[in-house]
Amino acid sequence: MATRKRGTLRLEADLGFSLPGGLASNASRIGLLEAIAATGSISAAAKAVGYSYKGAWDAVAAMNNLADAPLVERSTGGRHGGGTVLTARGQELVQSFRTLEAQHRRFIDTLNDAHARSGADLRVLGRMAMQTSARNQFAGKVTRRTRGAVNDEIEIALHGGERIVAIVTRESSDALNLKRGAEAIALVKASSIMVAVDDGAPLRLSARNQLRGRIAAVHRGAVNSEVIIELAGGNTIAAIITNASVDALGLHAGGAAIALFKASSVIVATTP
Repeated sequence: MATRKRGTLRLEADLGFSLPGGLASNASRIGLLEAIAATGSISAAAKAVGYSYKGAWDAVAAMNNLADAPLVERSTGGRHGGGTVLTARGQELVQSFRTLEAQHRRFIDTLNDAHARSGADLRVLGRMAMQTSARNQFAGKVTRRTRGAVNDEIEIALHGGERIVAIVTRESSDALNLKRGAEAIALVKASSIMVAVDDGAPLRLSARNQLRGRIAAVHRGAVNSEVIIELAGGNTIAAIITNASVDALGLHAGGAAIALFKASSVIVATTP
């Protein structure tokens, strides 16, 4: 068995079953059934597993409707005034789910062991799973960290050779462990990027990041256009600017351009 290193990216998957009409069962719903069996109360079970009272009743109703026999029943009378009980069929299903879940976990562990030496591939796949509103996402390595009293300046080298500079708080820099050689992802919203024509003349701007390339496409909208710039190293960067700016600058596919953005516009993220 491969040894799991701390911080290593692992494959994860939860066992669940669904029907065209919606979710039939998953670990959360099975946990609700187990809590009902333990507490004899929908209300207490809901609190135990983090459901709202209505959410718990809706889940129980859905499971009862989808099962071949009732899983949960209301009991009345008796010394304690009645309550909610898990039926024999419900107990069977809970046990079957837990058995399948254990087998599923062994399968996932086997996959992780088999791919223990494919850490780089898993990291790339993990980045692809990241969901963010930032249009531009660049993976690279920290090449320099300059400490400041309040903020740190982080330089990230992209695989194409370009470098992006970001300003982050010292607390964030420490929390993300942005030391030299650490892998990092730079996120920049397309609306934060300015575009300049690259006519060879030097630029004197306060924008710390100036990435040169050629325009791959201009997607024109009703008011704004999306300008895609292909950088020399193969990365692409998208900018959202007004149609008036596109016309004034004469931006077109194949034209040389510079993507400009402030270091404070860069968000830095890390993956395990």
